[in-house]
Amino acid sequence: MKPLLQSLDGQLPEWAITLILCLTIVLITLLFKWVVTLILKKTSNETNYSLLISVLKHLSRPLNFLLPLFFINTFLPYFDITNARRLVIDRLLDMLLVVAFSYLLIKTVRIFEDFVYNTYKLEKADNLKERKIRTQLQFVRKVIISLIVIIGVAIILLSFDSVRKIGAGLLTGVGIGGIIIGFAAQKSLSNFLAGLQIAFTQPIRIDDVLVVEGEWGRVEEITLTYVVLHIWDQRRLILPINYFIEKPFQNWTRNTSEILGTAFIYVDPTFPVDVLRAELERLLAVSSLWDGRVGILQVTDIKQTVVELRALVSARNSSEAFDLRCYIRENLLKFIGANAVDGLPKTRILLQDE
Repeated sequence: MKPLLQSLDGQLPEWAITLILCLTIVLITLLFKWVVTLILKKTSNETNYSLLISVLKHLSRPLNFLLPLFFINTFLPYFDITNARRLVIDRLLDMLLVVAFSYLLIKTVRIFEDFVYNTYKLEKADNLKERKIRTQLQFVRKVIISLIVIIGVAIILLSFDSVRKIGAGLLTGVGIGGIIIGFAAQKSLSNFLAGLQIAFTQPIRIDDVLVVEGEWGRVEEITLTYVVLHIWDQRRLILPINYFIEKPFQNWTRNTSEILGTAFIYVDPTFPVDVLRAELERLLAVSSLWDGRVGILQVTDIKQTVVELRALVSARNSSEAFDLRCYIRENLLKFIGANAVDGLPKTRILLQDE
């Protein structure tokens, strides 16, 4: 390499030789990294989640930037360049290393997130603990990534003497500046504190079933400023995070996903309720939607022309409860039509001779 560079020294300008050296280091580093990655992938027989697969998935791209920059910075003192140019390249490398290392830290957070998601899966029926942990993890991840970005930008800016002088001057007016910034960022700070409160007191969690503004849906995402509610018909309801601190809403999965559902049937006052009660028991016994806790039929109201019957049933979660209620309504109505059509509501008119 050295004889080649000496031969090129008289033929190419200094910047071109430096560029060739940097590109050579980049190519060798990326080739070495590619070989190591290929060997690790071949030795890993995991088809689903594993820590090694997660590391390779998330750290591959940031290492493509960090490793070449690191080795260029290591071999920079051996470059045959002027001190002035060396200082410029050294300053540029320092800034790029900060960016690349910050990128690496952000992706490392994603590795930890993958590990937690694999450990606490939402697929199980009673996933209260998993939803608690995931809600806290989402908020903590966003805070950590924000801090990494802020610290990285601060390190880059403070590497310039002019910025440090401005910062020292600003410290003298920090009292007045703090008050002004406090008023300007009042809403943002309020949202941040609301997000912090939601993450740890958890009035809502990821995958909670809520009724908000008359809409039924599941909590899909909780950010530092807003909450995304996945409505049952695939719409998304976006609400400010402060909403869940300041206004009332229904949380159907606060302590458990189990829930009761009702199906109302209206029949003629002469209808034999016991017959329909027996049919309800039969329908529940053959349904996989029923969790076996509650299944009763009661007369809840008597009006002028109809009797109101309420079938109260239980299910493992709100989605199954909705399907179970539809199943009960349809089949009870079918039973009445097939076996006791006279039991359907009727309007009676009494005719008398004068």
